[in-house]
Amino acid sequence: MSWRKVFVLDTSVVVEYLDEGSPYGVERLFDSLAAGALRAYVTPVTLSEVVYVAARIYTEAGVRDPNARARELAEWLLALPGVEFEPVGREAAMTAGELRKSFRLALPDLYVIAVGVLRGAIPLFLKPEAEMKPYEVELRKLGVAFWEEVRHQLP
Repeated sequence: MSWRKVFVLDTSVVVEYLDEGSPYGVERLFDSLAAGALRAYVTPVTLSEVVYVAARIYTEAGVRDPNARARELAEWLLALPGVEFEPVGREAAMTAGELRKSFRLALPDLYVIAVGVLRGAIPLFLKPEAEMKPYEVELRKLGVAFWEEVRHQLP
């Protein structure tokens, strides 16, 4: 399979970066984004979720000032040379709404998929989530990919 090397990042991929013991090796993705070898879009919804989820993770880990650290993570992400903030406009909102008619998935996930469809990019999730399983064939037709598979196929 040929990868276009342009992704739309889901929150699950970004927050996995915080897990130093993660078996998924997402640091490879972020190293490639930092080097500009790969490109990725981040939606406003994903960015909001990153701030929220990262603050919770930092709080549970006992990190001092978890809210500030979560914002720093979001700013770091947006500062990577390969990352572009993708404002969600009317077309993406309508596409996400259309997708919701077919898929019983969380709206943030549908925005990732909608931006992927509209930008010709790969909607990238860490792994198939339970609610995605019934739709896996259809989601793959829309270009959805999972880091646990993609990481083995990137150069």
